[in-house]
Amino acid sequence: MQLEVERCQLVMVDYQSRLMPHIHDHAVVLAQAHLLAQTAALLKVPMHWTEQAPQSLGTTVEPLRQWTHDVIEKTSFDATAEGLLEALEPAAKPPSAGGNARSLPKHLRKAVPEGRPARDVVVLAGLEAHVCVLQTALGLIEQEKEVWLVSDATGSCQSRQKDAALDRLASQGVELVTAEMVVYEWLGSSDHPAFETVLPWVKAARQAGQ
Repeated sequence: MQLEVERCQLVMVDYQSRLMPHIHDHAVVLAQAHLLAQTAALLKVPMHWTEQAPQSLGTTVEPLRQWTHDVIEKTSFDATAEGLLEALEPAAKPPSAGGNARSLPKHLRKAVPEGRPARDVVVLAGLEAHVCVLQTALGLIEQEKEVWLVSDATGSCQSRQKDAALDRLASQGVELVTAEMVVYEWLGSSDHPAFETVLPWVKAARQAGQ
């Protein structure tokens, strides 16, 4: 099973300016997140960004901020509790009387419009792995989303916390991948018209880990 770019959406969780410097191997995490965002923008993969209590943790760090349109600000650790589900494509059908989109049975949610891809795969990355990323992933799984976690674009202040989160998510059926895996599966071939553009970005991201 490989990622198909037409089926994907990218969810980027809490890459915030006052949090990032405390993340273990933060330069690597940021470089891989940058690679993901650059490539998603080029290939027109929908991106969704969250910020946890930005008045305390700051806004999204540079150089990622240029892609943060319509940021979901939240205080819940699970972003699906505060607007992420409604932002994902296809959006849930609004309830006719009471309740909220999250509470709708699956058969009442809006079908994908004819001619549009069913973007039913969520590629997820962010901070911190064992808190907001973990809880958001579990929230997405609860809503029967297919979740792929980008491990090297995800971090925690302590590496042991990240390791525990990855182990737990893998046990829940989340696919663990790297940013390069995602990028190359989105491209599919060196004949892809974007390949020559993306290749220097991949090499630049590798530099951060050396």
